[in-house]
Amino acid sequence: MHTEYKYWYPYISPLDPCPPIKVKSYNTPPNLYLGFQPPSLPQFQPREALFHGTLWPALFSPYPNGREDEVTNE
Repeated sequence: MHTEYKYWYPYISPLDPCPPIKVKSYNTPPNLYLGFQPPSLPQFQPREALFHGTLWPALFSPYPNGREDEVTNE
């Protein structure tokens, strides 16, 4: 099973003057895991498609809301 959010732990230098970000994350789009577009894929209604930014629910990914979705390593 895939996850749309990937996390990594960057190197933290002892000489870095800024406070470290211990865990960083990024979002991968759902189309990376689809492979191909199958026939008869369900579609949003036109008004919903404009709201979601895509015609197909399988390709919809909500925009992350800042740091709320990130994992904290404290």
